[in-house]
Amino acid sequence: MADEEIRPAGAADVQVVAEVVDAAFRPYIERIGQVPQPMTEDHAANVAAGKVFVTGDPVTGLVVVEAFDDHLFLDIGAVHPAAHGRGVGRRLLRFVDAHARTLGLPEIRLCTNAMMWENQQIYPKYGYERVERRVDGPYDRVHYRKRLL
Repeated sequence: MADEEIRPAGAADVQVVAEVVDAAFRPYIERIGQVPQPMTEDHAANVAAGKVFVTGDPVTGLVVVEAFDDHLFLDIGAVHPAAHGRGVGRRLLRFVDAHARTLGLPEIRLCTNAMMWENQQIYPKYGYERVERRVDGPYDRVHYRKRLL
């Protein structure tokens, strides 16, 4: 499992990307009182734009990233609940670091819903620092960044 490839998603992966995101975020609907933003994304458009990277056969985890001039934005990180505890999330976060470095970007940014407190415990363990908490539309979000050396 530790050496599973992380690869760009293709058109054939769109359905499984949607399924993994749904499985990962559906448990939060009741807690946050609305559908989490990742569940509303246009997964086909993200895949077509080259923003989605997947791992596993079948796919068990994925990241959606977008490069900007001064940072890589980690828009979605999702691991299927059946794969929790297997290091999938850790490998995906390491991939994001490597991808940002390959692109020559000095920083990674992300945000998480304030009610997803598990994430607020995880991200600092991987070098992310909390930047701010703010309301973005209907979502109360905690913003993080990781500076790469």
